[in-house]
This record gives sequence, C-alpha cells and structure tokens, in this order.
Amino acid sequence: MKIVLENKESEELFHAALCNGLGYMCGGYNMELVYSKTAYKEARDRVYVKDMSTCYEDVLLEMLRSGHSLKLHCRDEEEIHSIDINAVHERVQETQTNHLMDMMNERDDAVTADVILQTVFLGEIVYG
Repeated sequence: MKIVLENKESEELFHAALCNGLGYMCGGYNMELVYSKTAYKEARDRVYVKDMSTCYEDVLLEMLRSGHSLKLHCRDEEEIHSIDINAVHERVQETQTNHLMDMMNERDDAVTADVILQTVFLGEIVYG
C-alpha cells in the first residue's frame, strides 16, 4: 500500500518528526544539522512576527519553504545529506507505511520520527 500525501500533509508530518526525533537522530548517530545562519535568522524573524510561540522546528520548516536547504552531516563517515522542501514533499510519503500511519494517527514515538527523518534525509533506513 502506498500513501499519497498533499504537500501540506508531508510538511506537517516532517515537522512532527523534527520535533520528536531530530535530537535522537543527531545524538544517537553522531550527526549534526547544518544550515545557513543567515537563512535561519531571516526565517526566525518571519515566523516570530506571525506567532511568538513558535519553536526551532518551525523555523527549520520555514527555511525550507523559503527555498533554503538543510544538511545532515554524518560525522563518522564525513557524508553530508542535503534536502530542500521538494525532498520533504517527495520522501515523507516513501516512509514505511506502518510508521507513516503511526505518525498520522498520533501513535508515534522517537522511532517513528527517526524512520521518517532517515527516509527524508538519507533516502532509506540506514540505522536501526
């Protein structure tokens, strides 16, 4: 079974995965999220004007929406995986169906988030 998502749905699921799994992914696999500090500041300023209760992940998604990229640096292998908003739209729906359904039905956990993030950034499940 393949799940087809609208762009907005993909962004919402990716945002939830960032919130629940980015720290786990970076800390557990010795990875670092890399992005332009200038782009981050510009996105932060735009997001905070709209809603002061926004978070780090809101800013990251706004960066993608405004044409910037996020890079995941795998320190152990010196690899860098780069994504843009199109990667989010295309790859979230490629996540294993059971994990995608768990996220959609709000039965997710750090593993669910990790699987979505690996699918988006790495194109496959590499760890776990």
